[in-house]
Amino acid sequence: MWIVAMFDLPVDTPGARRDYAKFRKGLLQDGFSMMQYSVYIRHCANEDNAKVHFFRVKAILPPDGEVRLIGFTDLQFGKMEIFLGRRRKAPVAAPAQVEMF
Repeated sequence: MWIVAMFDLPVDTPGARRDYAKFRKGLLQDGFSMMQYSVYIRHCANEDNAKVHFFRVKAILPPDGEVRLIGFTDLQFGKMEIFLGRRRKAPVAAPAQVEMF
């Protein structure tokens, strides 16, 4: 079973940034890995083990923002399709400035 934690937390004040960092660090300490920005994932042996991690995440929720948890079976997770866009090219470097005197 897989647990996916998706969150949207404010970072507009120093206190909110601390809460964000504390929450993210708590996810990492509980065995979650970053799948993409604000989406973390963790594998669990079974549904009972997943419930333990659901409660652990609930215990570290920050006071503001939104956090969503969802559980998937291995079969459901394996059916995920991933689409990648074109890779961005590096921007063209600005030409050197010419001095005229």
